[in-house]
Amino acid sequence: MHRIYIEDNSKSSREMQCRLNPNMKEMVKKEIIKWLDADIIYLISDSQWVSPTQIVPKKAVLTVIKNEKGEELQTRITTGWKVCIDYRKLNAVTKKDYFPLSFIDQILEKLAGQKYFCFLDRFSRYNQIAIFLEDQENFFFTCPFGTHAFKCMPFGLCNAPATF
Repeated sequence: MHRIYIEDNSKSSREMQCRLNPNMKEMVKKEIIKWLDADIIYLISDSQWVSPTQIVPKKAVLTVIKNEKGEELQTRITTGWKVCIDYRKLNAVTKKDYFPLSFIDQILEKLAGQKYFCFLDRFSRYNQIAIFLEDQENFFFTCPFGTHAFKCMPFGLCNAPATF
């Protein structure tokens, strides 16, 4: 289970949701419905900690295009959008655990010569780590469809990689 420890005497933050255009609002609605169906979040009424929902571009594909002068330029084309929760204010007052993460070269050495690899997708694996009930009040977020709380560890937390 994931715990979050807030610095002593820190002030809570209640942020408002930014306006979204109709296309992005529909994307948020689909993601909220998916999370509700998977029992990852639940609807709540009020909290001291509320973070806003953000829409960010997914990894872009690098491609070459020609400008009006006929010059070839590399550019990134956005392939889609994803819904994220902005936990920057919560992360700013969270006590850091400084857990030593493995170096990527050490991880790759352990994988060398293996026959099978497994891809951990964020939806089915990362969201299986529960949050302590007392700490769930820190993970509230707002969107055009209400204020919700996570039951499972969300992305974007400063100490989450160590727990994962």
